[in-house]
Amino acid sequence: MQRRHVLQSLLATAGSAALGVRAATGASLDATAAAFAAAEPLHPWTLGYVGLQRDVEPLPMRLQGRLPDGLVGNFYRNGPARHMLGGQRYHHLFDGDGMVQQYALTPAGITHRGRFVRTEKFLADSAAGHPVRAAFGTNPPGADPLIAPDAINVANTSVLNHGGRFMALWEGGSATELDARTLDTRGPRVWSPDYAGMPFSAHPKIEPDGSLWNFGVSSSAGMLSIYRVKPDGELATATTIRVPDIAMVHDFAVTERHLVFLLPPLVFDRARAEAGETFLDSHVWKPELGLRVLLLPKDRLDAPRWFTLPAGFVFHIGNACEERGVIRLDCIRSPSAWAATTGLKELMRGQYEAPEHTSVALLELDLASGAARQQLLPHVAEFPRVDPRIVGRAYRQVFTAARVDAGDRPGFDAVMRLDVTSGAQQLYRYGPGVMVEEHIFVPRPGGSGHEGDGWLMGTALDLARRQMLLSVFDAQHLADGPLLQARMDRVMPLGLHAIFVPA
Repeated sequence: MQRRHVLQSLLATAGSAALGVRAATGASLDATAAAFAAAEPLHPWTLGYVGLQRDVEPLPMRLQGRLPDGLVGNFYRNGPARHMLGGQRYHHLFDGDGMVQQYALTPAGITHRGRFVRTEKFLADSAAGHPVRAAFGTNPPGADPLIAPDAINVANTSVLNHGGRFMALWEGGSATELDARTLDTRGPRVWSPDYAGMPFSAHPKIEPDGSLWNFGVSSSAGMLSIYRVKPDGELATATTIRVPDIAMVHDFAVTERHLVFLLPPLVFDRARAEAGETFLDSHVWKPELGLRVLLLPKDRLDAPRWFTLPAGFVFHIGNACEERGVIRLDCIRSPSAWAATTGLKELMRGQYEAPEHTSVALLELDLASGAARQQLLPHVAEFPRVDPRIVGRAYRQVFTAARVDAGDRPGFDAVMRLDVTSGAQQLYRYGPGVMVEEHIFVPRPGGSGHEGDGWLMGTALDLARRQMLLSVFDAQHLADGPLLQARMDRVMPLGLHAIFVPA
């Protein structure tokens, strides 16, 4: 019964938004495309946001250095890749159709390929020759009526390999199952009949025993769904709770006993959605709420505790753990939601300004006193990742993309290893003309098993050479530079999140 009410509310809100667009005479999406085209000759960084119109076939990469022993498998990255169709360009970076890229690492070399995820939305837009489905920050003129939440699923945010299934993830609908070898789309993953089509977010947490936790936000209904999936990939439990002033939540953290949600004061306003605003523009910044922290015991999801921190916006969390009655965690914080609501729109027009940057924040939640503390570090960073063997456990090391001296362009030019207990950090800077994507930690097979024993792996765009790079570092010696760097002479759209799946 609860799920039916949530789905009805989701459909009503999205349907109202589409009707609002049909009734309006707002600016055409062509204006965004024209602005981006005018900016391309002036700003080399726009190369990373041009986008693609078709899949990319397998292409061997040129290697400098040696592939470390034991590092065999597939590096996968997902991200928005089709930013324009039929002369209409999406208004926000998060709107583009998802493409999963595969870098196959074998003793014979590294080969790259990429395929668009054939979601219902991708197929409908492709058949029409222009966007006909609503998106996160764009309501196309004459959008089709929304008949199900997955009708606007772009599967463009992350990837997941768990329980024998490989999936592309989004925020507002189902996971989409793919063939891990061919990247062919198999269709939505239904965890249970009661939760078919419900939001299954893009940052699930896999604990050391293989158990998976995830969540989904149903903004129009003010609901938060919590999933626990067994190591074999079957659903163990699913619970939905009501959350007051539901916020835009992209990530969360787990500890051995708790789930931790950071709720920035970017709050969903149903009236705006019903008036025809996009999903993004249906959110309102309310700094008076502060940055709320929702703490849920794993064994009592119906017994929430609340903490409050100074107002700020958070996309990503690195890790969390419990030590002597205190939960500590790290996150990437910005003073406001400007980047999400404005900056990533301007990016699609080929414009860049930086009134504020993200920084690393260390948080503590005192379970006895109810106090919450925040320490801001002076590092401009994003995409925090940790050794997957210590998710939810005591930890020291967080790996991020970092901005050292990127100049007058968006994004990052370095990678960083940060000790969150001592503050010590180590950097490798790619250079001013290289745009760095998220890098991930890969444990060394047969190694010591200690935290951080392994490799850091990730991709970047070399603007001057118009090449994509795949680099592998010794995670404890980043400053020494890559052990291996592979290059290919084709440009891929800058993406979001990645994983490595050993062979």
